[in-house]
Amino acid sequence: MAAIWPETDAAHILMEFHTQRPRWAVQRPAGRAGIPGMEHATVEVPRDYADPTGERVTLALTRLRAADTARRRGVLLAVNGGPGGDAGLGRFLPEKFAETELHQVYDLIGFDPRGTGASTRLYAEVSTPTAPFDSRPPDSAFRQLAEDMRQRELACDRAGGTLRRHISTRNTARDMDVIRQVLGEPHVNFVGYAYGAYVGAVYTSMFPAHVDRCVLDSCVGPRWTWREQFLWQGDAVHRNVNQWARWTGQRHTVLGLGRGRAQVLSAVERVAGLLERQPDGVRLRTLFDGAVGNRSADRGRWVELAEVVGALLAAAAPGGAGPQACEELLSEQAVWRAADSEGARRIAVLEAVTLEHEWPSDLEVYYNDMRDFRKRFPYGYGVLRAQPWVGAFRTFQPAEPPTRLRRGHGPTGLVVQADGDPMDHYAGGVAMAELLGHRLLTVEDSGEHEIYVLGANPQVDAIVHRYLVDGRLPAEGTVCRGVSPRPDIPADTD
Repeated sequence: MAAIWPETDAAHILMEFHTQRPRWAVQRPAGRAGIPGMEHATVEVPRDYADPTGERVTLALTRLRAADTARRRGVLLAVNGGPGGDAGLGRFLPEKFAETELHQVYDLIGFDPRGTGASTRLYAEVSTPTAPFDSRPPDSAFRQLAEDMRQRELACDRAGGTLRRHISTRNTARDMDVIRQVLGEPHVNFVGYAYGAYVGAVYTSMFPAHVDRCVLDSCVGPRWTWREQFLWQGDAVHRNVNQWARWTGQRHTVLGLGRGRAQVLSAVERVAGLLERQPDGVRLRTLFDGAVGNRSADRGRWVELAEVVGALLAAAAPGGAGPQACEELLSEQAVWRAADSEGARRIAVLEAVTLEHEWPSDLEVYYNDMRDFRKRFPYGYGVLRAQPWVGAFRTFQPAEPPTRLRRGHGPTGLVVQADGDPMDHYAGGVAMAELLGHRLLTVEDSGEHEIYVLGANPQVDAIVHRYLVDGRLPAEGTVCRGVSPRPDIPADTD
């Protein structure tokens, strides 16, 4: 159904939200240069749409008015990845679009989804993991990893309280529709990235009559639970590793790691074993596993990755340069994405949103998957996708089930998906386009993620601009090249 608003006096209260008149003001947020003319405002929405007379949350909005008022065709709303807003980019997305054709014809609207940024925030206490960070943890570490997640969920519960139940994709979609009505617009045009693409799909399913042009970039699978989405990342990363290994194995004369995919992967595993024998070897091997998974996604770095593997084979071997040289070769590799924290607290939207779906409570389910991922998907921290998540210890019951996505009655939209996206599996984008009846624009031989405008891919930008500005969809089966091509090294001829 489109909404859960009751046909009672509470519906009249809801009209107060729709008829808000935000006070727009041009201002420069602390620490940012800002875009000339970008306005900021706040609006209020119900914390619980089933009870709009209850508590409220605040949403922070931005607006950059269309530069060509004669061509203006409405508003374009954008939501970036996460869940959790990715460091508050939400209300600053109009800055990314300001130098494009979109600025000519749309009022560009950004907002921080509930729980993030300058909107009402959902916090968790910071809990420090006790288990060592290990890309191939032994069975003996499994219970400690699970206990870390249990403590993480309790830390979310202590700081988040009852607000957690109301931080959901469906409520973000409802917030978007309040924003639409506050702006006095019959429709929204939309660009969503990664989790934001899922938000757009949910909005389309809940409010199909109010969607005009819609771009979903780097999609999750429309029928996957959050746990399935995490698990599919292991396969997505491994596909890139296999392609790199196959390409490298065809260039043994130049790169020297063996002939064929199997020999190259054998060399990679020799490095992993040699690193593990070094002082602080588990950490070095873990960084190496991360480097293999992450760098294989970028086709332009394939030679570099092969050279790192070769250099580590020499440095970590008996009589080699030793652990300091290995450390330097892996110095670029980060352990994991940084937490969004404010001292003893951090934003906890990721945990709340991913608990929209049911998670197994039987820890043996996770342990079995970890054993499998440890064997098949060690690269790119694949085991983290399989280990227990806070959902195994959920302390709250969601206010409602998640949306079952369905095809609406609105215009045909556009899905943009790279075939080697390591975060959102290509199969998810294909399924999303089929389910919603959207066109699929495939970025071929590419590990790009969040591509349109944010990824500086001129081919993709031109096609999507043409759709959003002029209404011209690409033909079925349109394919673009990735922005980072494979190195120009010929394959061996023997």
